[in-house]
Amino acid sequence: MERMRGRLRRAYESGREAARTRRAAAEAADGGVASPASPGPAASPEAMVVGVEPPAALHSSTVSRDDTEVPHALRIAAAWCWRLIVIGIVTWALLKIVGTISIVIIPLTVALLLSALLAPAVGWLLRARLPRSLATAVVLVGGLAAVVGTLTLVVNEFIKGVPELSQKSSEGVRQIQDWFKTGPLHLSDSQLNRYIDEAQNWINGNTERFTSGAISTAATLAEVLTGTVLVLFATFFFLRDGNNIWRFLVRLLPVAARWKVDDAGRASWATLGAYVRATVLVAFIDAVGIGIFLVLFDIPFAFPLAALVFLGAFIPIVGAFLSGVVAVLVALVDSGPVTALIILGAVIGVQQVEGHVLQPLIMGRAVAIHPLAVIIGIAAGVVLAGIAGALVAVPLIAVLNTAVRRLAARTVPDTPPDAVVVASQAP
Repeated sequence: MERMRGRLRRAYESGREAARTRRAAAEAADGGVASPASPGPAASPEAMVVGVEPPAALHSSTVSRDDTEVPHALRIAAAWCWRLIVIGIVTWALLKIVGTISIVIIPLTVALLLSALLAPAVGWLLRARLPRSLATAVVLVGGLAAVVGTLTLVVNEFIKGVPELSQKSSEGVRQIQDWFKTGPLHLSDSQLNRYIDEAQNWINGNTERFTSGAISTAATLAEVLTGTVLVLFATFFFLRDGNNIWRFLVRLLPVAARWKVDDAGRASWATLGAYVRATVLVAFIDAVGIGIFLVLFDIPFAFPLAALVFLGAFIPIVGAFLSGVVAVLVALVDSGPVTALIILGAVIGVQQVEGHVLQPLIMGRAVAIHPLAVIIGIAAGVVLAGIAGALVAVPLIAVLNTAVRRLAARTVPDTPPDAVVVASQAP
């Protein structure tokens, strides 16, 4: 009985399947028109029901019918706008945070620049079998001694030459007054006295502002000392444990992004080191070139002015020009307009050699930045952080340029030397 029941059930199901197949074949032969015996109508997809609005086709970028009523270009513009607004808000918040803790950010940035400059010296000592801590301490103490010695020489020469320069300055002022009288302006004594009185009144009226600025500067002396100590400690640990610190930061990222970020970070560090060392070399050549002309024409404060040119060269384009103007003014007061014009020509010539020969030759393409980007970066740095911002702007642009290029590259970075690769054995 059970076998008979199973056979009947299989025969019934096969009969139903055969009937469904014949019905489907008949409907296909009739062009999709349902027969009266069909269980339901089979209308074609193109059929329309009178009085009923067809559903609107949705674009792949829309999620509702309301979005289809907005032009595609307007939807794209709106998407860009709200994303840019979010980026602007985040950037503003980051700038506020950086401004709040600038007393920490600026020393750390200076420590990074010094670490990029001194890292090769530490590497040389490590290859000479010195312990890492001892090598770092030797390099840091040697660099600090060089800076202190240079500042001592500059201050001593400045103190030594102040009396002579003040005497020549008074003579230069008298020559300028005579030129105002006998030159093309033909000013009278009363006009000169009036202009001098106005200048003196302006100085007297702004004495309180100058005094308050000096008081505020004295009040920030503790902050300067704190920043100096932080620079020294941060530079020491960056030189000694910089690689371990970077690995710790990379491990905080998702696994899929670690190798890419590590590759971009190491390339950016190499760019920063190349930029800082090249800038130091270019600044040294500028200082020596202008200092030779100052010594040849017996301009006072030749060494302090050369040191000023060296420091000014760390701000590309603008810094070298301003330090050169100071040298020209000193030459004008000390030796007259002819010597000042010669010094001006020397400053312009050295800057041209720097811009067209030294920087392309020493820095190369690795840290090449367009002059427009340099000017905009320096201007933004001055507005945001003053002199410190101007010093940091260009290296920051160079580092970001390298990092973005590496992150946007489609190449797979090399496997780190300390990576552990686990492979499964084939069965």
